[in-house]
Amino acid sequence: MDLDTLRDGLRGRLLTTADEMAPFLTDWRGKWTGHALAVAQPDDAQDVAHVVRWCARHGVAVVPQGGNTGLSGGATPDTSGRTLLLSLSRMRRIRDVDAVNGTLTVDAGVTLLEVQAAAQAAGRLFPLSLAAEGSCTIGGNLATNAGGVQVLRHGNARELCLGLEVVTAAGEVWDGLRGLRKDNTGYDLRDLFIGSEGTLGVITGAVLKMVPAPATQRAAFVAVPTPQAALALLQLAQATLGAQLTACELMSDACIALVERHVEAARLPLQDRSPWYVFLEISGSACDDGANPALERVLEQALEQEQATDAVLSSSLAQFDALWALREDISESQGAEGPTIKHDIALPISRIADFIETTSTELMALHPSLRLVVFGHLGDGNLHFNVSPPAGARSAQDRQDFLALETPLNRHVHDAVAARGGSISAEHGLGVLRRDEAAVYRSPVEQRLMQAIKQALDPQGLMNPGKVL
Repeated sequence: MDLDTLRDGLRGRLLTTADEMAPFLTDWRGKWTGHALAVAQPDDAQDVAHVVRWCARHGVAVVPQGGNTGLSGGATPDTSGRTLLLSLSRMRRIRDVDAVNGTLTVDAGVTLLEVQAAAQAAGRLFPLSLAAEGSCTIGGNLATNAGGVQVLRHGNARELCLGLEVVTAAGEVWDGLRGLRKDNTGYDLRDLFIGSEGTLGVITGAVLKMVPAPATQRAAFVAVPTPQAALALLQLAQATLGAQLTACELMSDACIALVERHVEAARLPLQDRSPWYVFLEISGSACDDGANPALERVLEQALEQEQATDAVLSSSLAQFDALWALREDISESQGAEGPTIKHDIALPISRIADFIETTSTELMALHPSLRLVVFGHLGDGNLHFNVSPPAGARSAQDRQDFLALETPLNRHVHDAVAARGGSISAEHGLGVLRRDEAAVYRSPVEQRLMQAIKQALDPQGLMNPGKVL
């Protein structure tokens, strides 16, 4: 394959040696490793268009990649060595900050943390928040419709994006960078590309919504006896706090024990352990003088009604951060224990307690030595229903035996999700991890519509092939 013509028209970099390409070819979890013809690192949208046109002429598949922090293999090439990996990591411009309109216009390779900092410098807040925010990019966040911890109040990445710039499969640049809240002029092309995981085109820029920065923030860490009690606490908090409630997270005691074991500074902030905990965050403007007393009333009522057994409120920024860290450090702490079978699921909020209690009981009856690590965003119905191997299982055979359970465990969990009207992928995307399973739960009509969209926008099938569909 003649790469010289590709290199000649590229202002960015083209990596072709094995050592140069290696960091881009294995996913964050180390679960998938592929091969590529080359790794292109364009400088702007026109550069991306040049790369995609070259690929279209030569029949070369394109695998877009942002920060390579995904959990479903959506940004990793296959093993054929005939694909081109398109890394947007050099596209790092903050193009425009419009504080009056409440918008930021950025390149797709800007990290989420850089977007947050740009909003903060303008006296605003970009509320998308993820554990990987220091390395994940806004293009990847939009391509997977990332969620995070503040969906309860501010929505997914989709709700925080007003406009996109996209390079199509034909190598054309669609400029949809409109900072409009209302634009009812036809099909919403923006929403086609958000969540499509690079299978329809390459997101190269975005107009993002900023919101007023909170003047006050406070957190509560609450012990609850059951998931059903956690749901009752959520209802009470929503009724009392309204829009001031920005996050409501659920985690089991097994999660907190993992964090305590692997994070030196981590400490349970309560006197006694509980089977379950809820983390509540409130934020408000300078006029919301009643926010803190209202949160205190919520906790008093929850204790009186036996929805909660104990609680602690943050009284400083350091305590606020320490309470958040107990939730944010769960994933990495579980990873430190060895392999993980992950389930990123969404359920109607009203059915979460039944799902947790019933499915946990069923799995423990089948595999009593396994460890369930259950946590997630209670306020929006997104659970991370994860499984770890038995304590002390460290040998290669132990790992092999555990991973052999992945397919039957996935089917059991996902059947239970589907039976309750849920989704088997909430915020991680399908990639290759959930691609085939999603087809099992998708109706024939839905499948045909998705295939028709893919055929219309990518007739050669070169945009991130083998992902999603």
